[in-house]
Amino acid sequence: MRGLLTGLTVAALLTAACGTGAGREGTAARPAGTPRTAATAACAPGIENALRAWAGAGFSGSIAILRDGAIECRAAYGMADVAEGRPNTSGTVFSIGSVTKAVTAAAILRLADEGRLSLDDRVGTLLPRLRGPVAKATIRQLLVHTSGLNGTHGGDDEPLSRDQALKAIGRLKLAFRPGAGYVYSNAGYTLLALVVEQLTGGYRDYLSSTVLRLPGGRLAGGFWDGRPAAPGPRAVGYLEDGRTGHQGGFAGPYWGVEGNGGLAMTVPDLASWTYALFTGQVISPASAQVVARPGRPLGGGRAETPGWVSYDRSLYGERFLSTAGGGGEVGHNAVVAWVPGQRRVVAIASNTPKVSAEDLLRAVGPALLAGRPLPRPSAAASARDLTDMVGTYQLAKGGRFTVTAAAGRLTVSATGADAVDALAPPRAGGGTDGSGGTGRTDAALRAHEQRVLALLNGATQEGRRERASLEKAFGALSGLALAGTITEGSDIRTYVSLTTGKGPILGWYAVNDEGGVKAAQVPAEPPALTLLPAGDGLFRPDDPTGAGPRIDVAFAGGRMTITGARGTLTAERTG
Repeated sequence: MRGLLTGLTVAALLTAACGTGAGREGTAARPAGTPRTAATAACAPGIENALRAWAGAGFSGSIAILRDGAIECRAAYGMADVAEGRPNTSGTVFSIGSVTKAVTAAAILRLADEGRLSLDDRVGTLLPRLRGPVAKATIRQLLVHTSGLNGTHGGDDEPLSRDQALKAIGRLKLAFRPGAGYVYSNAGYTLLALVVEQLTGGYRDYLSSTVLRLPGGRLAGGFWDGRPAAPGPRAVGYLEDGRTGHQGGFAGPYWGVEGNGGLAMTVPDLASWTYALFTGQVISPASAQVVARPGRPLGGGRAETPGWVSYDRSLYGERFLSTAGGGGEVGHNAVVAWVPGQRRVVAIASNTPKVSAEDLLRAVGPALLAGRPLPRPSAAASARDLTDMVGTYQLAKGGRFTVTAAAGRLTVSATGADAVDALAPPRAGGGTDGSGGTGRTDAALRAHEQRVLALLNGATQEGRRERASLEKAFGALSGLALAGTITEGSDIRTYVSLTTGKGPILGWYAVNDEGGVKAAQVPAEPPALTLLPAGDGLFRPDDPTGAGPRIDVAFAGGRMTITGARGTLTAERTG
């Protein structure tokens, strides 16, 4: 079953000035271990050196920073295609995932500029064939995720026609009456794309003929699947489990992802389009102000706006807007930020999970904003012989760890709830995590588990659909058990062991507070953590950004000892 990952906005900012070069690309000396790329930077030397260090730590992708529409910093690192030996460049195309919502919102606002709709129109008025309670929601409510829509209407690569999508969305129950709450909704943005389709005769045609046109007429990107395709060489996405991501070629129809996540472009084009949007060159200046003005309050200095999240000065002393997307089966991550006080855009995309675009922005943004030297990733300790640690280790309550070694690193995979909880404990305190969100307390993880159990036990409409989908794929579902819960970026993931007609299967689910599925992957590999030697016989997570779990792992006398937020646990070697 294909994972249905959604892109989530990040509270991160990258705003300090990079070099004032003309945006050319050349060659420069590179530190040992840093992947060579044909597209080196036009950035200030201090920033370039720091970015190269992050590339050496695992960032693979492209970066562009604009001010007043001109390139300040442009760089690319790592490999677009390892098998072919093809490097990332500033011309490499990435899927931008849920950043697509910003483009769909712009299409709606442009139609409002043209007098073809009002933001206070009910969506059922514009789409007469739409049935169900969402028909009473307004366009404005759909734009800021207050329509009440909860749950999914189709998979990313599920062939879904326009009429099928309209019917599926109409069948979704609302989490609350329109306007009475907030829940992030992919289905809501597909509904907005259906409005564009209805009023213009073609969502894709309208985007490519108007909304994606940069000043001067050049097209900024296109679609990852289908036509018009984003022109240029594509980055291969590399997934957490080692597989390569979906490279396009899905034959459609595309209404499972249309409007909420189907676009692709180069990073410089994403930065240029964002600048054109907020300076009134894609939509009217008045509509650009609608996007920029804080809308639905989200707490923590954040507010939803059409296609974006606005952050006030309380985080870093500078107001900005940001949106991000990625995950799923493509394996890309993209993030873009607009800093109105500086007329600056920062855009980053990545194609590997080690240091994603959002990870990088989170790690270096505060220092750049303050004008301080950029932080460098943590350095790996000297390599050592790790073969003695390889094996299987059993916990007293039944969970187990499987330890493998390669390239001076250990990879530990966890099976069983007690093993997963030991390897990925919640962040203590539940406070701000540095990205504007909140740390995940143990109570939050346990509450998430109960929502996942309710979903898979068929307690909701979406849960009954999910069970039917699982049984269609794997046979009768006769049992399920919790298999551990972790945090992954902005999401909580609960692993479940499913007893099916085809045998036991492991999967994971991420759900929102109302129990709607945000992301899922069934079947899935057990969660795993890569460890580096840290001296004194200890191993710690290979986590250059410091955003992951803080644990120490030691091996001695046939035992594996893990010390973290939950105290100390010992597992006995069994093989």
